[in-house]
Amino acid sequence: MTRILVVEDDADLALALRTLLGRAGYQVLHSPDGREALRRLFADRPDLMVLDLGLPGLDGWQVLERTRDLTDLPVLLLTARGAEADRVRGLRAGADDYLPKPFGQQELLARIEALLRRSGPADWAAGKPRDAALHLVPERRAVLWHGAEVRLSDIEYRLVRTLVRNRGRVVTTEQLLEQVWDDPVGVGRDRVKFAVLRVRRKLQQGSGRHADDPVEAVRGLGYRYQEEDGREGGG
Repeated sequence: MTRILVVEDDADLALALRTLLGRAGYQVLHSPDGREALRRLFADRPDLMVLDLGLPGLDGWQVLERTRDLTDLPVLLLTARGAEADRVRGLRAGADDYLPKPFGQQELLARIEALLRRSGPADWAAGKPRDAALHLVPERRAVLWHGAEVRLSDIEYRLVRTLVRNRGRVVTTEQLLEQVWDDPVGVGRDRVKFAVLRVRRKLQQGSGRHADDPVEAVRGLGYRYQEEDGREGGG
């Protein structure tokens, strides 16, 4: 069963969220403050976190920062701070989505479903290299490629994350559209091709290694990320 960690200090709202999410078929874990949330994060390894910013003690910004040091777990900020500056700060700090209070119940469920659909299983070693060439830096929406940090757009980061999680396996264009783009309806297949080209160009420019290409196009199917020891070299 999919587990959601709700970090909310308002007892009434926490109860309402537990009831709503429980009825939707999720297993709900609850933490009323930031320190307990981090303990639950380590102990229970949930599939998604709904995080309030205005927490006692360790606030939501600190929880988000420490979460991103550990994992690329999808995080939905749910807070009364609805100003644009707060939304931008939250997304740049590594949150995957932002929903201001008050909110509609069906919109919350739809956003959670979308996050889970496109994120896949959380990587609990997000800050550690998975091969000699590349690893993800989720808190900055970047990757380290042969030691050089390469900043990506949100779509480009999701694209790389999806391919890396499926390393060695072909991910079809249709799967990429569903998992990477928020609303794939009406998005053409060429959008995937152009995003892959942008990622390749950024990796090459960032590291200066023009011979390397971690993303292999599989004609008629999609794309595959190959670990460095599985590549023969070439572009």
